[in-house]
Amino acid sequence: MNNNPHFIVVDSQVLPEVFEKVLEVKKIMAHKEEKSCASACKKTGISRSAYYKYKDCVFPYEEMLTRQIVNLYILLKDNPGVLSSVLVYLHSLKANILTVNQSIPVDGVAAVNISLRFSGNSEDEIYSLDLMKELDGVVEVKMLSAE
Repeated sequence: MNNNPHFIVVDSQVLPEVFEKVLEVKKIMAHKEEKSCASACKKTGISRSAYYKYKDCVFPYEEMLTRQIVNLYILLKDNPGVLSSVLVYLHSLKANILTVNQSIPVDGVAAVNISLRFSGNSEDEIYSLDLMKELDGVVEVKMLSAE
């Protein structure tokens, strides 16, 4: 038998309830709503052994479909509030910022790399990223990648 992962799409209504509960436990643990895996399992009504059996194999499908990660390179003037205005602009696009890495300013400008995730109609949101060039203090915006 082949040990490589083989994915299929199945309506959750026909699956045993344990799979939905595993996803619920994973969410509880990620949000730190319970102190231990045991208490999260107890809260959802499944055994720890069932959780550990399926936790690495069960994932919500819609997260993979509706989200897009974008990596940006932005060159900013070394002025107070410029990075803040970029972050506010990204917030207005409903972007979830994953990482921000800023270099030390040289010659009055600083390079910033931002990874963000969109949910929804990412084509419109990606087009709106180009408008960021019009913000005061933004020298350059380049999209490095989009997944």
